[in-house]
Amino acid sequence: MTEQNAAHAVEKTATEAMHWLASNQELMIQYAMNILTAVLILLVGHWIVKKVAGSVGTVLKKRNLDQTVVDFIENMARYVMFTIVLIAALGRLGVETASIVAVIGAAGLAIGLALQGSLSNFAAGVLIVTFRPFKSGDYVEVSGVAGSVASIQIFSTVLTTPDNKMVVVPNGTVISSPITNYSRHETRRIDFVIGVSYKADLQKTKEVLTRVVMADERVLKDPEPTVGVHALMDSSVNFVVRPWVKTADYWGAYFDLMQAIKEELDKEGIEIPFPQMDVHYHAAAKEQMNQEPKQVA
Repeated sequence: MTEQNAAHAVEKTATEAMHWLASNQELMIQYAMNILTAVLILLVGHWIVKKVAGSVGTVLKKRNLDQTVVDFIENMARYVMFTIVLIAALGRLGVETASIVAVIGAAGLAIGLALQGSLSNFAAGVLIVTFRPFKSGDYVEVSGVAGSVASIQIFSTVLTTPDNKMVVVPNGTVISSPITNYSRHETRRIDFVIGVSYKADLQKTKEVLTRVVMADERVLKDPEPTVGVHALMDSSVNFVVRPWVKTADYWGAYFDLMQAIKEELDKEGIEIPFPQMDVHYHAAAKEQMNQEPKQVA
């Protein structure tokens, strides 16, 4: 009897479901069409956003704008347009878009209060692309991190270090700290400090250092290299050697000149001394100490 009741209940439920589907067939079709349309809006909208953002980037590049500015504006355009596409898809599902805008506004205010640091990073990103203290490819030092600028994003700047590590620095930190841009100017000065022995002929040493520097084709004639005595230290007489080179030649010239200076000084018999201390012993002082009466305990 129980099995018959269960079978009857299942049959009754199935019959009611069929009647409901039959009576609401048009409504179900409408819901299905709305869902399908919303999915199509998302897919097509995503494709359109990608194409339009790419076109914006292409137009900006043709105007010879810096790549960092192009990337920043392109990303902003992509986010704004996709938000519009998302609202359109939700509206197709029957969601009140006015309510969505109000919710987005309220959520934006709440998120803004909770994420003040992120907003400051966003504002700093706008300042970076506006005033352009550096661009993509520049070798810079910010917040104690040195590397080539890979990209400037909405909230952060991505650097690639010389040993190929990626470092992400928040834009707020970039703006609030000193920025050293090693690539901004076409030329750079190499600074050497060369210490020689106090016994060395200073004039000859200066001539040797000048000859080595001027023999390198990468060293610029204008401005003229500086070679001179800089300081009299405890163990050495220090010369400064300051040639100018093109920025692209900096490290190659640095390493080669350092080696050439060492080899030429050795060849000319000019000593580069090790740190040392001279201790002078006075026999008279020792004799006086021996003559002093010893105290008896």
